[in-house]
Amino acid sequence: MKGPASNQRGKEQSAARRGAGSISALNDAFRRSFTGGGVVETPAVVALPDADRIALRLAVRVFKDFDADNDPHGEHDFGAIDLVGMRWLWRIDTFNRAMTGHSPDPADTAMTTRVLTIMRADEA
Repeated sequence: MKGPASNQRGKEQSAARRGAGSISALNDAFRRSFTGGGVVETPAVVALPDADRIALRLAVRVFKDFDADNDPHGEHDFGAIDLVGMRWLWRIDTFNRAMTGHSPDPADTAMTTRVLTIMRADEA
C-alpha cells in the first residue's frame, strides 16, 4: 500500500519527467534553428575554414545521438561530434532573462534565455 510520502515522490518524479521533456523539446528547437537564444563559438571554431565551420554548425543542428551517457537528464543540452579529425562539443545553458544566473525554470521561455556554445574538446 502506498502512503502519502510515496504518492508525493511519484508526483514529483512525474513532474520532473514532464519538465525534462519540455526542456528537451525547447533545447532541440533552439539547437536546430539557432533562434530564440544566443550562439557562442570559441576561437577554435571561428578559426575553422568556412566550409568546415558550416559543416560543424550543421552537425550540431542535426545531432540526434542522445543516450544515457551524454544525456542523463533527458534535456538534450550536450553533444559531442567528430569532424575534420577533431572532437567538438556543444552545450546549451539556460539563464535567467537578465543573464545574471541560471534560469529558475528552464521549461518557461518567459523567464529563460538559452545559450548554445560550440567548442573544440580541448577548449572545454
